[in-house]
Amino acid sequence: MITESPQRGFTLLELLVATAIFAVVGMMAFGGFNAVLAQRDRTAEELARLKEVQFAMRLITLDLYQVAPRPVRDELGNQQQPALLADERNEYTLEFTRSGWSNPAALPRPTQQRVAYRVEDETLVREYWPVLDRTLSNEPIEIELLTGVEAIEFRFLGQGIDGYEWQTQWPPLEMPPQLGLRARPLAVEVSVDLVDWGRITRRIETPG
Repeated sequence: MITESPQRGFTLLELLVATAIFAVVGMMAFGGFNAVLAQRDRTAEELARLKEVQFAMRLITLDLYQVAPRPVRDELGNQQQPALLADERNEYTLEFTRSGWSNPAALPRPTQQRVAYRVEDETLVREYWPVLDRTLSNEPIEIELLTGVEAIEFRFLGQGIDGYEWQTQWPPLEMPPQLGLRARPLAVEVSVDLVDWGRITRRIETPG
């Protein structure tokens, strides 16, 4: 007569070992999943940052492509400001008149626009005015263009004493004032110092 041995179950030790292995595998899988999610978030942040930087540089480029030789009156109406002004005594890093301001709604305003750039609290701000010859009552419209900006610098390619050279001020000091009112550089170099990406530099040809 053949007797069957009873089926053997798991011992307590085997159950503990299996549970421990399952826990370790689960922790590894969870950690890997979290790493994938973290990487996805970092990638999304980098893409968003890239789009922000590209948009800002594209708008600066578009503005400078269309620099117009149109000086403007200051707020008090006492004197004219050059068509393009970059002077450390000015409250803006760069201020200029540009053409090509689209007007699809046919509003009673010019197609030229006075714009300015400055950095405040690590944010690049673009301002523009609804009129060219503004008064004290004409407040600029501000757009926060780019965050994480330590500084922005402009250089201008123009005729110097020894030929064409890059200058940090416009109009150049040696240029006659009346000529400087409408003078435009041949090109503008834009350098933006970002907190996370360092310095980005672009050279833009102008209609000068």
